[in-house]
Amino acid sequence: MNSGPGSDSGPGSNSGPGSDSRPGGGVPPVRARPPWPVRRLFPLLATVGLIVIGMAGVIWGPRFYGKTAWALPDDLWGTLLAAQRLLHLNLAALYTAPTQLISLPGTAVICVPVVALIDAAGLPLRTPAAIGPDPAAWLLAGPYQVAISAVALFAADAIAERLRVGRPRRLLLAAVGATALWSVTIRWGHPEDAVATGLLLYAILALSDGRTSRAAWLAGAAVAVQPLVLLAFPVLLTVVGPRRWPGFLTRSAAPSVLLLAVAASANWTATIHAVTSQPNSPLIDHPTPWIYLAPHLADGQVAAGPARILALAAACGCGLLAAGRSRRPILLPDLLWWTAVALALRSAFEPVMVAYYLWPPLAVALIAASRSWPRLLSAGIAATVLTFFSQIHWHNPWTWWTPMITVLGLTLFFAYEPRAASATSSRSCPDAGITVPFPFPDARRRG
Repeated sequence: MNSGPGSDSGPGSNSGPGSDSRPGGGVPPVRARPPWPVRRLFPLLATVGLIVIGMAGVIWGPRFYGKTAWALPDDLWGTLLAAQRLLHLNLAALYTAPTQLISLPGTAVICVPVVALIDAAGLPLRTPAAIGPDPAAWLLAGPYQVAISAVALFAADAIAERLRVGRPRRLLLAAVGATALWSVTIRWGHPEDAVATGLLLYAILALSDGRTSRAAWLAGAAVAVQPLVLLAFPVLLTVVGPRRWPGFLTRSAAPSVLLLAVAASANWTATIHAVTSQPNSPLIDHPTPWIYLAPHLADGQVAAGPARILALAAACGCGLLAAGRSRRPILLPDLLWWTAVALALRSAFEPVMVAYYLWPPLAVALIAASRSWPRLLSAGIAATVLTFFSQIHWHNPWTWWTPMITVLGLTLFFAYEPRAASATSSRSCPDAGITVPFPFPDARRRG
């Protein structure tokens, strides 16, 4: 279906510099919308590059420092085992060892397709310590987890396209985004964080179209995969409008409630304990100053659940601030930035950190920064430094957490665009992007 520059209101509109503006030329010619692979070329290339470079690094990288075993992301295997039990309808064992599952069941659901392939291929699926140093299942699981995690890259590109970000900056956005995504996927094996963040970004895109119901279902699916995106809900509600809060929240809660009810009915004790206590080990990961206030569990673990409730309360403050600063319809870059700030609160309050916890706010902040070369370059450099610097093995509660939070704060600072500057840059330089006000339903009714 062809669409003219004046009628295409969705992403990928071709109005602007490419139109025929010759004197006497009349109405600009109608141009067909480019096919999806052309419009999403940059995230496609970034995904393929991450798969190729990441798999090569896992398989051959260890040889450069005198090892032969593959550098596998240990955390992924517990999720795969949970997905295998889900595939075989062994729901009672979903939250029992050795799955180590503490998120909602959606974390396992997204890995069911690759587990089905592994089973069909007759490959054993156990932890690397039990199966050997070079498990063949990784040859399927590795590319798959990167492919589903790339939903965040495609969502970022779709939003950047909506903001009329130029193609060179979209290329840089995809490259930096894939670099940061390495920590979540290849290094640590947590595709659920990326899938949830990608679904959240698509929910934001749906809100920019006024599709509140669609946004609610997308946000609800994101929560069912990884509840960390709950931190963004207070900010999203500033856009939805109070009259639509009941319907929005009901739809958003439905996927998580359904999945959790099924799992709890099969094994109430294991499910509720894992989901509510959120245990983490300061002996393995990075303790933060909040470790001194966290409840201690058996085997030296601590409960992260109370700190995450505190982060959610702080996120409500972000929602109030965003609403207070948005007397006019909120702009898409504004919502992206406040969403990044809300997601960053997890790292600010977590008693035990892992490097990939830093990724979700980085992914969203980079999109907010993409409307300007200086902001994108500054935020991109900070995000890249943080991605690799966070992999160091420091366990002092202050020496690791303090510089990480500092660089994360710098990334958010670089990504911030004052509203007045945003409007000015849109008028003076079309390539800098356009402001996209959210359709406040209540405001529209007031005329």
